[in-house]
Amino acid sequence: MKKADIDWGSLGFGYMPVGKRYVADYKDGAWSEGYLTEDTNVVISECAGVLQYAQTCFEGLKAYTTSDGRTVTFRPDLNAARIKDSAERLRIPVFPEEKFMEAVDMVVKANEEFVPPFGSGATLYIRPVLFATGPVIGVKPAQEYQFRMFATPVGPYFKGGVKPLTIRVCDYDRAAPHGTGHIKAGLNYAMSLYAIDDAHEKGFDENMYLDAATRTNVEETGGANFLFITKDNKVVTPKSGTILPSITRRSLMVVAKEYLGLEVEEREVPLSEVSEMAEIGLCGTAAVISPVGRIFDHGKEICVPSGMDGMGPVTKKLYDTLTGIQMGVIEAPAGWIHEIK
Repeated sequence: MKKADIDWGSLGFGYMPVGKRYVADYKDGAWSEGYLTEDTNVVISECAGVLQYAQTCFEGLKAYTTSDGRTVTFRPDLNAARIKDSAERLRIPVFPEEKFMEAVDMVVKANEEFVPPFGSGATLYIRPVLFATGPVIGVKPAQEYQFRMFATPVGPYFKGGVKPLTIRVCDYDRAAPHGTGHIKAGLNYAMSLYAIDDAHEKGFDENMYLDAATRTNVEETGGANFLFITKDNKVVTPKSGTILPSITRRSLMVVAKEYLGLEVEEREVPLSEVSEMAEIGLCGTAAVISPVGRIFDHGKEICVPSGMDGMGPVTKKLYDTLTGIQMGVIEAPAGWIHEIK
């Protein structure tokens, strides 16, 4: 398909309303048939549950043009399963996983001209969102909801190349034990906004959140999981019931073990161990892996051995392998690549 007349190389990571989006409504105990619309606006009651009690969750995934010209998405079935888990925790009616997959196909197909060409460094970012539209004044679940899925072309998360981040150990808590840290709820991200703005004002790129119960173990940042490389090349990720199960992180652990032959481990990572790590990264859909170069812990500076010039060698191999799989350059494990036909 002929691509849209866009300067793909100049795209930033931001919202550009394009093409069509998918909409389905929940009313009288059932989801309606979904449909595509060009209308970018949502009209809801001033008393809608999403406005009163933040009853909403979302997802994020990408569509790519592969090296052989196919249009694909990466593991969308895991996004469908994760938004199901989020909805159940927030007492939102589950949007069926098979309908979610249909919506992905419909949205990408309808906006295929906005899927950037292979080699441009850009992708089509897809945002599914589920929220309460029905009016509710008492503290209880609403009776009506909407599921939307829209897409926007985005450039690379790091314009001008990857630069290692400087982060701080945060004094605020991201999620409470037995709370909602393990789901992709909008309220989790709202809680992180003050902390990230405060970090930026003080010269840091991101926050390192610790577990709220003991404040001794590393959890995640406001929007990404941590990935640690030990000095003997073991790939370690923090284990906690309040960490969002990142699809990128789970995929990287498979890549590390099955493609690179590395030992992998998911376990509690005490803050006291961080200074012993050879490489540190943040992983998520937007940037895949963001290297960390320095960490500040209340006046104490931890300089990661991989430095401030770029990714460490193991992190770079992980990044190159996963992005190669996503772009069709490297053969993917069965079921990872979903082709849009």
